[in-house]
Amino acid sequence: MRKKTARALPDLHSTRRPRPTLTATFHWHIIAGMKVLTADQMREVDRLTSARFGVPGLLLMENAAARAVEAVERAFGPSSGKRVLILCGRGNNGGDGAAVARQLNTRGALVDCLLLGRVEDARGDARANFEIARAFAGSPGLHFRFVEIEDSEQLAKELSAQPHDYYVDAIFGTGLTRPASGIHEEAIGLLNARAPEAGVISIDVPSGLSSDSSTLIGPAVRARMTVTFTAPKVANILPPASDYNGELVVANIGSPGELIDSAGSRLSFVELPVIARWLREARRRPDANKGDAGKVLIIAGSRGKTGAACLAGAGAMRAGAGLVTVAAPESAQAVIASQLLLECMSEPLAETAGGSVSREASERALDLALARDVVALGPGLGSSDESTRMFVRDVVTRRERPMVIDADGLNALAPWGDDLRGSAELPMILTPHPGEMSRLTGMPIEEVVRNRVEAAREFATARSVVVVLKGSRTVIAGPDGEAYVNPTGNAGMATGGTGDVLAGICAALLAQKGNDPVSAAVSAVYLHGLAGDIAASRAGVRAMIASDITENLGQAFIEAGGDGERP
Repeated sequence: MRKKTARALPDLHSTRRPRPTLTATFHWHIIAGMKVLTADQMREVDRLTSARFGVPGLLLMENAAARAVEAVERAFGPSSGKRVLILCGRGNNGGDGAAVARQLNTRGALVDCLLLGRVEDARGDARANFEIARAFAGSPGLHFRFVEIEDSEQLAKELSAQPHDYYVDAIFGTGLTRPASGIHEEAIGLLNARAPEAGVISIDVPSGLSSDSSTLIGPAVRARMTVTFTAPKVANILPPASDYNGELVVANIGSPGELIDSAGSRLSFVELPVIARWLREARRRPDANKGDAGKVLIIAGSRGKTGAACLAGAGAMRAGAGLVTVAAPESAQAVIASQLLLECMSEPLAETAGGSVSREASERALDLALARDVVALGPGLGSSDESTRMFVRDVVTRRERPMVIDADGLNALAPWGDDLRGSAELPMILTPHPGEMSRLTGMPIEEVVRNRVEAAREFATARSVVVVLKGSRTVIAGPDGEAYVNPTGNAGMATGGTGDVLAGICAALLAQKGNDPVSAAVSAVYLHGLAGDIAASRAGVRAMIASDITENLGQAFIEAGGDGERP
């Protein structure tokens, strides 16, 4: 099975910036995506939709319910004859739920709508929808029940009275900041107990999550599907919170795109159409030659770690680089040459007694780099030998070409010095996993994992580099503070060598003419994950190995719309 990612209904609103003129600078990116909004930003968008454009809050609530019902029927089929239970809190999320209950009922569903509290304790648009639901319940023949839940005993009785085809979670929306407790905690537990038997659909965010956080603040609903409105929230897209969302559907309920653009978000969720457009714009001309497709030098490998060099070389070649050269310690050359793709070239470098690259190889490596467009440095290089560490620092500080630095290249530079900075002319893409990020920054690994967006963004802006912080939902941050969350990939990619393949893909896309480093990094991560998803669909998650990603990279380009088209 391919890993499910965000699916948009036809009226999905996606924030996209106009495409700027291509230029080799950090300040212009052609990559965009769905803006990710905080709870405060979302409230302001809703407020301005009403205040500036005259769209009443009740209409927004009605639109939200309509989009949710559409998503539910896509997942579970027509509503007619189905028995559905909607569990509502007293706030606006509950008001959405009451509107969902009514709309499902008009489509023939047998609806039990439970309010955790009293209608008289609700306010504003939510109360209006609860009053409408209560009036519906008073009409004979509608098969619509509206029950105000006063205590735990009544709640348990209602949820166990009879089975339902599915449940709708509308307890909490985007405003929750502390763990659910009392009857709300009990409601979450009861919903989760029924989740294996029937589906739970959450409105906006699964109840119990804080919408602004990727971490769990307490018990939360495990949804089969989450329908969020206008824009995704942090809890929708970053794990472990996003693991509770199930399939994510993002639906436009009527807020103008200009309000989302001006909301102040600096975080985006990458979309396939954006990658497809970038690939079309960056495709080869009909008269292209191998030099136009980019020349990549990969400095990688050491005794016992020759596979990393081969995987990086294969990743660069499969990602479309015109020429790929792998430079490695002299004693590793025979092994690497025997395993490299036939299309790759190799070069020997001076080595230490332990079989890693020595500092004496610096001049040779820098000379090789001058004949290439981009250098990828680090996979399998080794970092325990001081001579190797000095080689890495020498090559990085004296570089005259853009660089992708991965694995042992990063370890050799840790802790990152104040003198190491990227620039518009000589950009650097760093591809650490959380452990390597911890060593670069001195930040505890637990803090890196807990605050991945902030960690990547702060390092990228402080050092003028592009940071690809790898993991489930890899985060990419640019020097301007914009950050991007990647939706592709799966647990089968948690195997040795996948990071080496990514380094090669990053280098190849950066080497292809007209690519700025952020676009190259975001696209490389997306395509790398997509190739992994294709591999998982063919070989399964457990049996996947890193070379499966390179073997399926061509299909990933095709599926992303970046190959097989007329120019």
